[in-house]
Amino acid sequence: MSRAASRPRIVSLAPSATSILVALGARRSLVGVSKWCKHVADVRGLPELGDCWSLDPAEVMALRPTLVIGSVPFKAETVGKLLREPVTFLAENPRSLADIYSNIRLFAAITNRRAAGKKLIARMQKQFAALRCAAQRTRSRPRVYCEAWPNPRISSPPWVAELVAICGGRMVVPPGQRITDQQVARARPDVIVLAWTATGTRARTQTALNNAAWKVTPAVRNKRVHVISDELLNTPSLPMMKGAEELFRILHAERTLPR
Repeated sequence: MSRAASRPRIVSLAPSATSILVALGARRSLVGVSKWCKHVADVRGLPELGDCWSLDPAEVMALRPTLVIGSVPFKAETVGKLLREPVTFLAENPRSLADIYSNIRLFAAITNRRAAGKKLIARMQKQFAALRCAAQRTRSRPRVYCEAWPNPRISSPPWVAELVAICGGRMVVPPGQRITDQQVARARPDVIVLAWTATGTRARTQTALNNAAWKVTPAVRNKRVHVISDELLNTPSLPMMKGAEELFRILHAERTLPR
């Protein structure tokens, strides 16, 4: 059987999966992507579909996929329609950096790019190790609140808390959970980072600076409220590398990034 004949035909509805597949050199396995994938990978020329919240299954099946990749959370009704189609559906749900590395290994195996997968993981781990080492040479250990959504208020996912730790900070509220203004106020963060889901860089620092409950926090008093593009923190794959660099710059403005 030829390599082309054995190549999977993948529709990726998860930007994180798309980012990984492209980085693995498996772009030719992609036959369709979600409307969000163009923000994290070069998918020009590929059919653009909806996502796991709103999607026409007929458009997916017209691409003759052998695998559809989605992510959690999703709309049960939308995914339910896909599950009635004769195609394998894989929903990824990473929570930690270890989970993300596991996803890279999985997608590398699916596309017969195992060596590329190992290199990709090594590249990410090397960068994170360099940032951790640079952070250890600083005196500051800022308390950090990262926010993924303002209403209802939701803290950033667990892998973001890991990135904060790598960069020498400490996430001061439970990650990936609904929280209250009072929880944030009691935690007294030194730095607040806004990375609102599906908004790019449109999060507004003024919402935090004007929050009466947060006036007591060092972050608001010292105007250390920052926006990081949603894609860089909330996409559990390659964009996190740049997201980690942005976090390091915010937490340690006096330091230069390691090279």
